[in-house]
Amino acid sequence: MIKDVVTFGCRLNTYESEIIKNNIMASGLDNVLVFNTCAVTKEAEKQARSAIRKAKRNNPDVKIIVTGCAAQINPDSFSSMSEVDKVIGNEEKLIAANYNLNEEKVVVNDIMSVTETANHLISHFEGRARAFIQVQNGCNHRCTFCIIPYGRGNSRSVPIGVIVEQVKLLVSQGYNEVVLTGVDVTSYGPDLPGSPTFAQMVRRLLNLVPELKRLRLSSIDVAEIDSDLFDLMAYEPRLMPHIHISLQAGDNMILKRMKRRHNRQQIIDFCNSLRSARPGVSYGADIIAGFPTETDEMFENTRKLISEAGLQYLHVFPFSEREGTPAAKMPQIKNDIRKQRAAILRQEGSLELHKFFKQHIGKNVELLMEQHNMAHTESFIPVKLEGGNYIPGEIIKATLISVDENNMIAKRA
Repeated sequence: MIKDVVTFGCRLNTYESEIIKNNIMASGLDNVLVFNTCAVTKEAEKQARSAIRKAKRNNPDVKIIVTGCAAQINPDSFSSMSEVDKVIGNEEKLIAANYNLNEEKVVVNDIMSVTETANHLISHFEGRARAFIQVQNGCNHRCTFCIIPYGRGNSRSVPIGVIVEQVKLLVSQGYNEVVLTGVDVTSYGPDLPGSPTFAQMVRRLLNLVPELKRLRLSSIDVAEIDSDLFDLMAYEPRLMPHIHISLQAGDNMILKRMKRRHNRQQIIDFCNSLRSARPGVSYGADIIAGFPTETDEMFENTRKLISEAGLQYLHVFPFSEREGTPAAKMPQIKNDIRKQRAAILRQEGSLELHKFFKQHIGKNVELLMEQHNMAHTESFIPVKLEGGNYIPGEIIKATLISVDENNMIAKRA
């Protein structure tokens, strides 16, 4: 009998999939497969539909439930599929009672009416060395390319006490590293009593859970970084030195047309300032290639920014038109050019990553062990540790000794 969740997309979906697993158990369903979908690109929806059809072909008797952002935004496209038994919205997926297959096929309400985050204590993340918790959901910004606010609703924050309780539970279950997730985590706080900032929440969390060894942040918006958060990133040793930036482009005109709130110089200044304060910090970034109206010169500004800011871990997407967004109505770049530009950006990122690897040969690090002797350093360098059988989630002191294609090799210190 199948009883599982297939997760697409972001770390917030990863967190919510653990809640879904608990809901399946509570509902008493057997032989059920839940697809927790993503809507960030058209390709993400296409992959979900393909996976649904394949699952039904391989297991004709399985019941299929579809949820997540794609289901929230376009429920009819999934409910019309013969393979699908039920469609549940993003807020509704967090409630066990909604998994009753005998009731209405589509349970999707207005996400914009949701004003609070549902609180769920998760003690275990199946097959994962690190744990994820939700601190924020939704987004109040309306970038011209982005459909996600219509899948997640407006920004809302999890109370600090709930976050602390969740992290304490995870630490008691043996997790040494926790990742704070959300749609726009740096917008945390103004909807809560006293309007705490994101930095204030992080500082209180670290103070109230001193036994937590490693804390990571998911994607941040440079426009929302205040001096308090910068100081935490620079000087707090338990906050890991890997910062993933919601960048999207490196040309000022394209950034304006995207309705982003930073410019290219702000990115360079932030990266260089933090690197000066905390040597060895690494940076990831989301970048869209071939945004509407992007000229060769504009693209070149984005390509050059990768080395100018020293960005190592890139998530590069060819621009994907989303129906209902302003960018879908702008003059489009040909698909083959988008793909070519994406490939160039990925290659540029690979060069920066290998440069970063070489700078760390001989460095002593602490590894969070994962599966098959793989691990990650504090700055998120992927590492294969020589010898031994290690327990996923344990922290091992090691020395980085060489570079091996997309990871480094280490020996135990």
